[in-house]
Formats: sequence, structure tokens, C-alpha cells
Amino acid sequence: MATADLLARDAIALADQSSRAILGIAGSPGAGKSTLVDVLVARIRAVKGDDWVAHVPMDGFHLADAQLDRIGARGRKGAPDTFDAAGYAHLLERLRAEIDEPVYVPGFDRTLEQPLAAALVVLPSARLVVTEGNYLLIDDPHWERARRAMDAVWFVASEETMRVQRLVARHVQFGKTPQQARAWVATTDQRNSELVAGTVSKADRVIVNGAAGWGLG
Repeated sequence: MATADLLARDAIALADQSSRAILGIAGSPGAGKSTLVDVLVARIRAVKGDDWVAHVPMDGFHLADAQLDRIGARGRKGAPDTFDAAGYAHLLERLRAEIDEPVYVPGFDRTLEQPLAAALVVLPSARLVVTEGNYLLIDDPHWERARRAMDAVWFVASEETMRVQRLVARHVQFGKTPQQARAWVATTDQRNSELVAGTVSKADRVIVNGAAGWGLG
């Protein structure tokens, strides 16, 4: 069985243990979390139907630029304290408890680089919610509260040169010059990456995003 199919099978199995399960996908910036989620969700929908699984990215809880300016943190955008971690934890708790009504959740516009209120919805039919973000396993009361709401957290690891190249390309795609992108990755993103890399031992599973595709660590 291909690794992606095995992972999809194991993700589906999480929902057998509760009325709604939440699977977290953690990893450093540029490791491939969103790519893995896209693969998993597509595989799961092929087996269980479109509305059986929902995707709730942590990115919807970025603080808007107006709030980052207020606290003097726009130059650190993407660091743990530039997210509404308490709001994210509260949402995950709602998703576990409120299974009979639609739950609207924020999304994130990569072009605007801003969160969008109620851009996404988790329908009552969703038995599995997949959420991804950098900081699902860090030592902080709000992020630990979010972790407690998840049934499992899988960690995506990537070869460092590939990860940095993908990250630079992403920043260029969304408006930075190559020089600005490399500088941001070497400073702000690198600090965040080192923090996240230190949490891998807390994950329930490690998934390697390599040149040959997905593998199990």
C-alpha cells in the first residue's frame, strides 16, 4: 500500500473512536504540511465522500496586520505570538462539542496575507477534521490547550535544503523579491523553524517529505 493511502486509512480510523476526530499536522515552515493535507483529504474523500472530512488550517488565526502593528510585531509575522492561539484552541474544542450544527471558521488569503472571517465551514457530516500548523506541539499553555483537543498530531519533516528552497519560492510567489524572501527565511522563518523542529519528539508519527515522495520516519 502506498504511504499516502496508508496515512489516509489511519486518519479515517481515528474517527472510529469518537463522534468527530481531529487530526493535527505539524512541522516547520515549508516542510510540506499543506501539501500532505491536500493529499490526505483527497484520498479520504475518494473513500468516504466530500463532506466526511473537513480542513481547518491554523493560518486563519494569524493576527491581522492592524493588530500586529498595534503590538509592534509585523516584522515577526508568523511567530507563535502573532497568532490567536487561544481562539484556535477554543475553535477546536467547539468542533469536538458542536457536531449538530455548521461551525464557521476563519481562512487565510495568501495574496492579501490576511485572515478572512468565516471563510470556511465544518458541516455536521464531518467525522474527521484535519488541521495543520507550525506550533501544534510547542510548550505554551494556549497551544497545549489546542493539542489536547486533537486526537493525534503527525509531524512532517523535510530535507533542509528542499524546505528552504520551497519557502523562498513561496515568499516570492506572494510578493517578496528574491532578496527579501531569502532574508526573511534566514531570520524570521529560521527562528520559527528551529522552535518547531524541537517538538518532533512529541508527535504521534513522523512523516518524511523527501525527493522520492512521502515516507514514514
